[in-house]
Amino acid sequence: MKPAFFLCTLLTAFACLVAPGGAQDKAGPKDNMPPDGFTALFNGKDISNWKDADKQADSWKVQDGILLYTGKGGKNLTTAKNYGDFELWVDWKIGKGGDSGIYVRGAPQIQIWDNKEGSGGLWNNPAGSAGKVPLVVADKPVGEWNTFYIKMIGSKVTVKLNDKLVVDNADMLGGKVKPEGTIELQIHGNPLAFKNVYVKELK
Repeated sequence: MKPAFFLCTLLTAFACLVAPGGAQDKAGPKDNMPPDGFTALFNGKDISNWKDADKQADSWKVQDGILLYTGKGGKNLTTAKNYGDFELWVDWKIGKGGDSGIYVRGAPQIQIWDNKEGSGGLWNNPAGSAGKVPLVVADKPVGEWNTFYIKMIGSKVTVKLNDKLVVDNADMLGGKVKPEGTIELQIHGNPLAFKNVYVKELK
């Protein structure tokens, strides 16, 4: 099978999983419309707001306004700009066994995965510390869109998943985080989908 055809087949198959349409695929009133005061990090057309966009063309694709990671090669998609205190909205979708996360200030990670523990926890926090394990399992079934709301002030992180509080103002990495850094969409070798990536800087 020719490489180009294989990639097309892969994208087409995953696009069926992530294609918009149907009530369960709607992210609500945020779809394609940043909330007041927020800026879109993903414009629905390309990855121009992210680092090394030209080097990621084989790994990250835009299809029907959705940002797709093909599962092949590449690296985390990293914002071109650093952020200090901020609020972030991001919609994500994974397949069976999927694994991903959101890095904040360049540090890992707010967990995304297909796991009974649920997504949204501060995965790299020490065992037993606040935020390590989500307060509730709020994930939708694999193949449906999920919505994160993330707020970071200082080293404190709050996470809501599908409107449910999963991390309540927990200290990230014991407070050992930089005052500013990038936001990253993590890859883990499996196809992923993102949309409605909106950020608001807090001063």
